[in-house]
Amino acid sequence: QVQLVESGGGLAQPGGSPRLSCAASGNGVSLDVMGWYRQTPGKQRVLVAAITFGGGTDYLDSVKGRFAISRESAKNTVYLQMNSLEPEDAAVYYCYAARTGDDPYVSWGLGTQVTVSS
Repeated sequence: QVQLVESGGGLAQPGGSPRLSCAASGNGVSLDVMGWYRQTPGKQRVLVAAITFGGGTDYLDSVKGRFAISRESAKNTVYLQMNSLEPEDAAVYYCYAARTGDDPYVSWGLGTQVTVSS
């Protein structure tokens, strides 16, 4: 099992630059991608950013150029640097870690709320 603990959410101003962190722990599970989804009330969870363990990245169109995902392998931690924050970015952000392919696996964090308000 992989446990994920998110941090860094909270209240941020429009235009602000909060950073979310997600630390993974656990043994015996191979992974090949980590990332962030977000969800607002009444809507489906959507992928915000993902990073493969080979370094490839993918972003939601509306955050391209503003958000940056990175991974620190030594700490089993993935980060989401959020810049030029917009009110539409307010959501609960969920970290995930997954193994793709023939034997898929996914683990989710509990989520961290990002509120955007002046």
